[in-house]
Amino acid sequence: MGENLHENGDIMAFIVLLLFLAFLYLLLSLIKPSVFLGFTKMNLTRGKTALLALGAFILMCVATALSNSDSKPATTVAAEAKPAAAALSPEEKAKIEAEAKAKAETEAKAKADADAKAKADANIPKEYKSALKKAESYAKTMNMSKSAINDQLTSDYGEKFSQESAKYAIDNFQFDWKANALKKAESYAKTMNMSKQGIYDQLISEHGEKFTEDEAQYAVDNIKADFNKNALNKAKNYQDSMKMSPAAIRDQLTSKYGEKFTKEEADYAIKNLDK
Repeated sequence: MGENLHENGDIMAFIVLLLFLAFLYLLLSLIKPSVFLGFTKMNLTRGKTALLALGAFILMCVATALSNSDSKPATTVAAEAKPAAAALSPEEKAKIEAEAKAKAETEAKAKADADAKAKADANIPKEYKSALKKAESYAKTMNMSKSAINDQLTSDYGEKFSQESAKYAIDNFQFDWKANALKKAESYAKTMNMSKQGIYDQLISEHGEKFTEDEAQYAVDNIKADFNKNALNKAKNYQDSMKMSPAAIRDQLTSKYGEKFTKEEADYAIKNLDK
């Protein structure tokens, strides 16, 4: 940039010199036209010569101004840059350097982690990757628990993956199991008219959904269902399909071996059984 400014400055200086010589020549021609215009073939009057001299003078002034402006930016920028740099206190400079260093270290670590993961992934057997894909599918489409997925992956009546493949899938699969438990709970309440306690037991059962107690508790605490209505639907089903008496229906609704509704929910069902 400095070399370009220097070259531009030399050109402008040369133009200024030519204009000055032209102005000087025309000025002298006004004084002694016979001497300075005699060897030219142009018929210039004193008026035209004066106008040409004035024009040359104006152009010389403009060229001089442009020459000066071309030489200023580099000096000005350098002069303005110094105060800005000098304005930074040692603490500010140290902070900027620390932030730049921290950013560089973070980026380097992220790259190293990505490279390590890519290298590790390249060494993972295809069976492991297939098991992982199956686990993701079961969790997303069937809302299954972690334990149930593991059993399904290794079952002779299921996917028949090796224990190692299933373990890899479960260990490397992050999912919201509480959300799955809640979706299962909602399904049981809506389609099977189950009680809250009945749903909880089904969620944690080894012969059921195999969710953890925490996941099941989250589900029943957050489910939005009308359990009075569920008890009534169950009661009507017992009455219509099994011809049971109201007293027997009440016992079945509240039994810990039956539907496990609360006493209040069973009372509501019996009260509204014939409505």
